[in-house]
Amino acid sequence: MMTKSAATAAGLSLSKIIPLSMTAMLGLFVVGFVGFSQMEVLHNAAHDSRHSLAFPCH
Repeated sequence: MMTKSAATAAGLSLSKIIPLSMTAMLGLFVVGFVGFSQMEVLHNAAHDSRHSLAFPCH
C-alpha cells in the first residue's frame, strides 16, 4: 500500500484515485452485465453499439 507521500510523488492524489476507481468499476459492471446478459434486448443493444463504433466484437 502506498503512503500519502508516495502517492503524491507518483502524481496520484486521493481526488484522482476515487473517480478513476469508480469509473473502472462502472465499466466492469457495464461489460459484465450488458455484455454477458441473457436478456436478448440488452445484449443486442450492446452488440449494435459495438458495431456502430467499428469495434470488433466477434
